[in-house]
Amino acid sequence: MRTPFAGFFGANGIHLPKAGAWHFKDAYRTVLQKASSEKLPELASRELPSIITHWLHDINSSPLLLDEATGIRWRNTLQEAAGRKDLSISFSGYPFYSAKSSFRFIDLFAGIGGFRIALQAYGGKCVFSSEWDMKAKETYLQNYAEIPFGDIKLFTDPNVSDDFIENNIPDHDVLAAGFPCQPFSLAGVSARNSLGKKHGFYCKVQGTLFFDIARIASIKRPKVIFMENVKNLISHENGKTFETIRDVIKNNLGYSFFWKEVDSCTLVPQRRKRIYMICIRDSKIAYFFPSFGGKARPLSSILESNPESKYTLSRKMWRGHQKRTRRNLQRGTGFTANLADISKPANTIVARYYKDGKECLIPTKSGLPRMLTIREAAKLQGYDGRFKPHPSRSSAYKQFGNSVSVPVVKKIACKLSMILGQIS
Repeated sequence: MRTPFAGFFGANGIHLPKAGAWHFKDAYRTVLQKASSEKLPELASRELPSIITHWLHDINSSPLLLDEATGIRWRNTLQEAAGRKDLSISFSGYPFYSAKSSFRFIDLFAGIGGFRIALQAYGGKCVFSSEWDMKAKETYLQNYAEIPFGDIKLFTDPNVSDDFIENNIPDHDVLAAGFPCQPFSLAGVSARNSLGKKHGFYCKVQGTLFFDIARIASIKRPKVIFMENVKNLISHENGKTFETIRDVIKNNLGYSFFWKEVDSCTLVPQRRKRIYMICIRDSKIAYFFPSFGGKARPLSSILESNPESKYTLSRKMWRGHQKRTRRNLQRGTGFTANLADISKPANTIVARYYKDGKECLIPTKSGLPRMLTIREAAKLQGYDGRFKPHPSRSSAYKQFGNSVSVPVVKKIACKLSMILGQIS
C-alpha cells in the first residue's frame, strides 16, 4: 500500500513487538492498514497520514477528524497484533520527539518546526501541526514523528462551522504561527508588483492567512498567540497592514499586543530582522521582550574546514554572477552577488538560495566561491547537529531559508514560559 510518505516509513514489513514498545513506524503501518480498509469521511481519508501520526502521540485520545470509536478500533488492532493489552510507542530515531507537557501548543504554518523546537525546550507539548508544503512535511516527519495536517483552510474555510474547529483543533495554551511572509516581504511585494499581482491582505492565497489565525484564536481562546513575520510587515501599505493586525488582536479578540523587531545576529551569524508578536489573553499580564544586544557573531564561526567540492560554483556560474552584478549595479536595480565577509554575520538567507547561492558566497583559496553546505545553512538558523535536513539539497536550502531563527524563538519562549501559569 503506497501513501505519500511510504518511503519515510521504510519498505520492510511490519515487525510486531515481542516485548516492550511498538516502534512508531511499525505502529503507523499497522494502523494505516486497518484504517485504509474502513469507510472514512472524505477529509479524514485525505488527511489520514496526519491523523494517524498525531494519534500515535496519544493513543488514548480520539483521532482528530474522527471519533472515539475509531480510536478504540485502532488500539484494539495494535493490541491484537502484539498479543497483549498494554501498549506503548517508541519514538527512537526521531530527534525532536518530546512527551513533555507543562503546557500545550499548536504549530501553524509549521515549516520544519523552528517554533516547535523552541517551545518544546521549555516543556511545551505540540498537540496539532499544520503545513501545506509536502517537502516540509517530510522533513517535519523525520524530526518530530508527526505529519502536519495540510492547508489550515481545511479547518478555517468560511463554510466550516465554529463547532468543527472547536472539536477538531485540540485545546492549547499557545498558538504559534510564523505565518507566510512573502506577501509582506520587500522581495515579495516587489515581485508581485512587477507581475501585476496583489500583495498583503489583497493576496487571497497567503496574505489573508492571518485571519485564519484570528478565527482559531477566537474559538479556542489560547492564553497566548505567538507570531513571527518579516520586518516589512511594519511599513507595508504605509503601516495599515500592521495596524489591521493589531486592531484585530486587541479589539476583535480582546488580547493585549506586544511586539519587537529582532535581529538574529547576536545569536546566530546571520543578519535576519524579523517582527515577533506576543498577544496575551489576560490584559493584566504584560510581556517584556528579552534583550538581544551583544556582539554580532561572525560567519566564520559556523564554517566547515573541509566542505565537499560539490558546493563550489563552476567557473561559468561565477562569471555569470559577476556579469549580472555589474549590469545591475549600473542600472541601479536587481540582485547582486558578492563574496561574504566571513568576519561579519551573513546576509539574510532566503528560500531562493538553492538556485545559485548569491546571497552568501564563501570565498575559497581556489578563487571560485562556494555555497554554504546544508549543515552550515542549518547552523545559520540555529538548528543543531541532531536535526535531519531534507535529503533533497534544493528542498533543504528552501526550508532553512523560510525558517525562523530557532535561538531567537527560544529566547522569547523562555520568558513566555515563565508567565503562562499567571494568565487567567
